[in-house]
Amino acid sequence: MLSPKLRNFGYCALLLAMIAAPFVLYPVFVMKVLCFALFASAFNLLIGFTGLVSFGHATFFGGAAYICGYALTALKLPTEFGVLLGTAGGAFIGLCVGTLAIRRQGVYFSMITLAMAQMLYFFYLQAPFTGGEDGLQGVPRGHLLGLLDLHNDLVMYYVMLAVSVGGIALTIRIVHSPFGQVLRMIKDNEPRAMSLGYDVSRYKLLAFVLSAALAGLAGSMKSVVLQSATLTDVHWAMSGLVILMTLIGGMGTFVGPAVGAAVIVALENKLGDFGNLLAHWTGVELFRAVGTSVTVVTGLVFMLCVLTLRRGLVGELVHVMRWKKDKQVK
Repeated sequence: MLSPKLRNFGYCALLLAMIAAPFVLYPVFVMKVLCFALFASAFNLLIGFTGLVSFGHATFFGGAAYICGYALTALKLPTEFGVLLGTAGGAFIGLCVGTLAIRRQGVYFSMITLAMAQMLYFFYLQAPFTGGEDGLQGVPRGHLLGLLDLHNDLVMYYVMLAVSVGGIALTIRIVHSPFGQVLRMIKDNEPRAMSLGYDVSRYKLLAFVLSAALAGLAGSMKSVVLQSATLTDVHWAMSGLVILMTLIGGMGTFVGPAVGAAVIVALENKLGDFGNLLAHWTGVELFRAVGTSVTVVTGLVFMLCVLTLRRGLVGELVHVMRWKKDKQVK
């Protein structure tokens, strides 16, 4: 294991970099990265530390975005209440889906989550409060606690940073708690956990609801940051996207999902600009064509990580650092 001193130094350096980020990068872009970093961390709590693979996590993310957006636009609730309502909505949907899904294991569990998510997708499509194919547009950011004007991108950024850091810190605390140690035991050897008298189903359900609640928090903040909630947020492709983020960054690590989210969001938003820049510098139009093929490039990046970086970007880095430390000790 990495020394606590080195680990804490890395966390502090990353936090300082994020504090300075809006002065270097476009704040809305970095806020989008933070939203998906929190979403990927929520998913990682389930797949990386409990061993449950959900193919329907988008329904918690997007469902919470709809609930929060409706609360802010139609009900005119304060921003903090809208976010809390969306988070609670994500947790409730997670409780309903999880109660059914945990009755099965392996691929059957995954298929149930996917089936439930698709059922809810068509509900969101036809429900009157979601806006149908148009979604909810113009969601007001409002004022946090009546004091902070969230229409200011810089203020909104630091609020989003605080929420993301708090959510990821909560994930770390859960994993390091006695409850989290039981989750790890369930992942590594479920029959052993059952033989020791643990109610495995109850632990799985609680982990599922906690993951759904954090995903709901990410979705609620996304609707406030981008001021919209659309069908894209609840589509099955969003569930696949968060899986990609987690695997590319490093499943079972704390920072890995955030790194994976940054990679995927950067590819989606900046690949075209990068391709145009390379085409302008080199005169090769192929770069411009590649820049418009986000799905193809994302797939290639995922294949590269699976074939060469099985532990993900952060996972491989941690593995190399541990290997060097063990080599020095010997």
